Amino acid sequence: MVLAYLSFFFAVGFSILAIWLVSQAIDKLVVTSQHGQILSLGSVERSTLIFIALGILGASLMRGLFDFSRTYTTDSLAQKVAYDLRNDLYDKLQHLSFAFHDKEHTGDLMAKATADVEVVRRFAMLGLVRSFEVLVRVVAIAVLLSFRNWELTLISLAFTPFLVLRASMVMGTMRRIWNRVQALMGESVTILQENLAGIHVVKAFGAEEHESKKYARKVQELREEHFKSERLQGTESAWMTLYFSLALGLILWYGGLEVIRGDLSAGGLAMFVLLLNQVTGPIRMMPFIINSFSRAVSSGRRLFQVLDAQSPVDDVPGARQLGRAVGHLRFENLSFSYDHLQPTLKQVDFSISPGAIVALLGAPGSGKSTVVNLIPRFYDPTAGRVTIDGKDIRNYTLASLRRNVGIVQQDVFLFGATIRENISYGATDASFDDVVRAAKIAQLHDHIVSLPNGYDTWVGERGSTLSGGQKQRLAIARTILIDPPILILDDSTSSVDVKTERFIHEAMTQVMKGRTTVVIAHRLSTVRDADLILVLKSGEIAEQGNHTDLMAGGGIYKDIYELQLRPQEEIMLDAAPLSEHPPLLTPGQRNPRAALAGDTGGDS
Repeated sequence: MVLAYLSFFFAVGFSILAIWLVSQAIDKLVVTSQHGQILSLGSVERSTLIFIALGILGASLMRGLFDFSRTYTTDSLAQKVAYDLRNDLYDKLQHLSFAFHDKEHTGDLMAKATADVEVVRRFAMLGLVRSFEVLVRVVAIAVLLSFRNWELTLISLAFTPFLVLRASMVMGTMRRIWNRVQALMGESVTILQENLAGIHVVKAFGAEEHESKKYARKVQELREEHFKSERLQGTESAWMTLYFSLALGLILWYGGLEVIRGDLSAGGLAMFVLLLNQVTGPIRMMPFIINSFSRAVSSGRRLFQVLDAQSPVDDVPGARQLGRAVGHLRFENLSFSYDHLQPTLKQVDFSISPGAIVALLGAPGSGKSTVVNLIPRFYDPTAGRVTIDGKDIRNYTLASLRRNVGIVQQDVFLFGATIRENISYGATDASFDDVVRAAKIAQLHDHIVSLPNGYDTWVGERGSTLSGGQKQRLAIARTILIDPPILILDDSTSSVDVKTERFIHEAMTQVMKGRTTVVIAHRLSTVRDADLILVLKSGEIAEQGNHTDLMAGGGIYKDIYELQLRPQEEIMLDAAPLSEHPPLLTPGQRNPRAALAGDTGGDS
C-alpha cells in the first residue's frame, strides 16, 4: 500500500510537470498584447522547443511508469487482502463449534466467503488507494491554481461543497442499499444450495416449478436493489458531469477576460484548463469509489461477524495434550440446553468402564444424540462435566481429545475424492497397507478390489457412486484407521437390506473390540451385547441396566423391546438361511423358524 501511495504521488507530480511544460511552450510561442490580441508567434530557438518536447515526453513516460506501478501494487494489495480474508474466514469456520453452525445458513456463509470477499477485494483495488489519490490530486492542483490565479481557482472550486455534501448523502443511502443487497445475495445462495443438495426430493415431488418461482422471487428483490444502486450512481455521475461542464464554461469565460485584460497569459489559461481536466477524471470516479466503499462496509461487517465470532467451545488457557486415553468415561450430574431455555439433558450421571459397551435407547428427542455429541466436545455442558480417565475433557486441547474419539454416524458424509483418500481422511500419513487393513476389517475390501480403479476409484460428490451400506462401511474403515480408544456409533441400518446390515454388524463388532463404545442402538444384537443399557426419556435416564435386568423390570425398555426390537429380530430370522445358528429368544417366545417349518409346538 505504501508503494501504491508513493507511485501515485510521483504520477501526479509528473503529470503536473507535463502540463507546466505545455503552458511554458504556449507562452514562448504565442505573444499577446495587453488586450489579449495575438501580436506574433514568439521567437524561440529550436533547441528550446526540442528541450520542452523531450521534457513533456519524459514526464509522460515517467507518469506512465508510475501509473503502471500504482496499478500493479494496488492490484497486488487487493489480491493479498482477498487471500488473507479467504484463509482467515475458512480457518475460522473450521474452528467454530456446532453451536455457531446450527444458527447459520450454509448458503449465507458461502456468499460471505465468495461475494463479500470479492467486494472487499474490489474496494482495496479501487477505493482504498484511488480515494486518497483523488484527495491528494485535488488539493495539490487547487494549491497550484491558487498561486497562478486565485479568482479562477475559486470559480473552479465553487461547486465543490455541494458535491461533498451530496457525496455524503449518497454514501449513506448506498450503504443501506448494499446492506440489503448482500443479505439478499446470501439468501439467494442459500436457496440455490438447498435446492442442489435436495434435488432428488425436488424431482421426486415434481416441485421444479415451485423451486423456480421461489428463486425467481428472491433474485427479483436482488435485481430491484441493484437497480436502486445503479440509478443512484448514474445520477451522481450526471451531477459530476454538470459540475465540470459549468466549471469549464466559467473558466473559459472568466479566464478569457483575464487574458484579454493581460492579467493572465495564454499558457496560464491553457494550464488552468489542463489541470482542471486532471481533476475531472478522478472526481468522475467518485461515484464508483463511493459505491465501492458502501459495498465494502456492508460486506466487511458481514465478514467480521464471522471473524470476530467467539466459539462457545474452544481450548481453555493452559489446555494440555491428551495422550492415548485408557477409555474410562463418566458423565457427572450433567445438564445441557441448546438455547439456555429448554433443557435437553437433566442431571445425567453414569460411568463407562474402559472397553465396555453402552447402548443408548429412547424416543426421538430424548437426548441420545446430545449425549454422544458432548463426548468429543461438539458442545459444552450447561452444568456438570464429562471426564475421561478422571479428568475433565475441557482440560485437554480439542485436537488431542478428538484424536481419542472415533465417530461412525448414520448419515455418512464422504468427500469428492478417491476411496483411499476418504478412508485415510483422519490419518493422511497412513500407508496404503494400513488403508487396506482398515477396509478388510470394515468388510469393504472385496468390493473395492472389484472396482476398475480399486482404491483409486472416485466416489463422486457426497459418495454418490456408493450404496448406503458401502458408505457406512467406508466410514467404519475411516474410524478404524485412526484407532481411537473411545468409539461412538449410530448403528441404525434401517435404510439397507438384511445382507448389508449383517456386513455392517460384523464390521462394527470388529471395530468395537477393546474400545470403550457408546452406541445409539436400534438393533437387538447391539442391545444384547451391551454391558450397560441407558434408556433416556425427556433428557433424563429413566432406566439403566443390562438386557436381562431391564426385561425383568417390565418398564420402558420392555415396551421398546416388544414394539421395536423383537419384530426386527423376527424379520432378520425370516431372511436368514435355515442352516444358520438358532436365534437368541427369550424363554417362552415362539420360534418363527419352527412355524415356517410346520412345527406348531403341540398346539394348532
